[in-house]
Amino acid sequence: MKRTALGVALLLALVAQLTAHSSDDLVYGFECRNGVCQKVELSEENFAKAISMPVCRLFCGSSIGTLWPKPTGAVRLDTLMRQVDISFIDFNVNGTARQEKLWRAAEDRFMDMLDAQIPNRKILALGGYRMSVNINTPDEPTPARLTLETDESYTLDIDTDASGHVLANITAANFFGARNGLETLAQLIVYDDIRREVQVTANASISDAPVYKWRGLLLDTSRNYYSVKSIKRTLEGMALVKLNTFHWHITDSHSFPLEVKKRPELHKLGAYSQRQVYTRRDVAEVVEYGRVRGIRVMPEFDAPAHVGEGWQHKNMTACFNAQPWKSFCVEPPCGQLDPTVDEMYDVLEDIYGTMYEQFNPDVFHMGGDEVSTNCWNSSKPIQEWMKKQSWGLETADFMRLWGHFQTEALGRVDKVANGTHTPIILWTSGLTEEPFIDQYLNPERYIIQIWTTGVDPKVKKILERGYKIIVSNYDALYFDCGGAGWVTDGNNWCSPYIGWQKVYDNSLKSIAGDYEHHVLGAEAAIWSEQIDEHTLDNRFWPRASALAERLWSNPTGGWREAESRLLLHRQRLVDNGLGAEAMQPQWCLQNEHECPIDACSRGGGRLWVIVFFQLTTLSA
Repeated sequence: MKRTALGVALLLALVAQLTAHSSDDLVYGFECRNGVCQKVELSEENFAKAISMPVCRLFCGSSIGTLWPKPTGAVRLDTLMRQVDISFIDFNVNGTARQEKLWRAAEDRFMDMLDAQIPNRKILALGGYRMSVNINTPDEPTPARLTLETDESYTLDIDTDASGHVLANITAANFFGARNGLETLAQLIVYDDIRREVQVTANASISDAPVYKWRGLLLDTSRNYYSVKSIKRTLEGMALVKLNTFHWHITDSHSFPLEVKKRPELHKLGAYSQRQVYTRRDVAEVVEYGRVRGIRVMPEFDAPAHVGEGWQHKNMTACFNAQPWKSFCVEPPCGQLDPTVDEMYDVLEDIYGTMYEQFNPDVFHMGGDEVSTNCWNSSKPIQEWMKKQSWGLETADFMRLWGHFQTEALGRVDKVANGTHTPIILWTSGLTEEPFIDQYLNPERYIIQIWTTGVDPKVKKILERGYKIIVSNYDALYFDCGGAGWVTDGNNWCSPYIGWQKVYDNSLKSIAGDYEHHVLGAEAAIWSEQIDEHTLDNRFWPRASALAERLWSNPTGGWREAESRLLLHRQRLVDNGLGAEAMQPQWCLQNEHECPIDACSRGGGRLWVIVFFQLTTLSA
């Protein structure tokens, strides 16, 4: 009772202060009515009970507030808010002496996220309570590295002591779990534009863990080049929604922008320009930037197809830039490695060696997509080599050649990995079909990334054989779909545009059926024929956020239940520097549940019951 009386007294004093100097520029506030935040015009009569939209949405009508992705465990959010003095937020990290540099970077980022919410520091209200963030993790003997075995769970408890000091305690098994807890804590701290102060949920308890281990985005940086700055921006967005894998499709037939230490001619001949090369320093910067944000940066070297630029003068390729291109590949320029050239595997070893040295991958992607037997069959040297082996020139014989390549290339991967037998990812392809999958791909070693449709019967055949899979079904997770054709008229091959709703409802359980336990997770992909860094953000966001909730939470409800939260979350993406695509007019954000076409039949916004929370802030 004493705390409540104190809160009322402080509130009245604050209201008087604000009314005196800010009533002219404060026009609207919000009230929670019947589980919906209702926009109201401010007046002297309602000023005391009006609250800002972020505060209202944090408590009104949902047990998880505005959290994205929604937690999978128990959530308790009390409706009391406390003003926080952001000059007095301290971090106490226990048991992570070997991760000191990593945690300093994570703490700086946390404060940057708080800063992003404040429109103008000059009008920020003075005062507020001190806040301590206590991180409890065991002492880790080695540098933090995300793997398929990493426990990413955490618990978050927020409480206040007798003096009003806010205590946020995060407990996790390692840095990555604790970092996820810090991400959730940041979402419970909001800027109240009525009181012009930063506020935190005064009492909360959350237990949380992801459903799927692999939660990723793929970016193709070969067809169009992306600056390191734009890649970092993507990683920042991923961290905001707890995505944990950046699949870097660095090279392709179009360009080779990666600096390979022992083979500088690859990028010198293969990059669009020498200003558009990912140097060793660039790669190290991206990898560490991702690690701070709980993200593995996994390289892909796609082979034996999808090679060309950079390989000139080596006599190690077939059908490079051949015409008519549609006879040899799916898009120009064509190009495949020649598996019969022994020296070619030495070049591969050097490429793999650079990737392992710089990325230290726990999983490695060898591509294996869209190999054309016509391409190989157009090469006289390849034909002659196959005849010397007493092979024919039929499809099965070229699949045998492909199997030969995969075996030899895998040996070079294992050599640079010092025999650690890293799990290998391959795309679905002719090699993952019967009978070749049984002949050449060991399910104990290979993970198959599915890019065909979610109802492709071949997926079940792969799962029945015991392979782990990563889902990237193009009918829901290819974010480059929907645009003009670029090799012909009309629309591009996988049109139409895929809305966030379809991404959200893309159930991996429905795709895998009884074999869901073999699903590691999923990735959304941007293939960059018609996208570059200037259009990147609005292609990924907020659709990638919809994927993030599907993979972290695997919600039982559909997209309608998530829409209101995603609208507010999209604004958070924008506040943090991402050019996320608009979903609806801003009016819909401010008038919750009024925009769906069936709003009235769903009970949206007509019979009001005003709910009063104890969410008036307690200020220091």
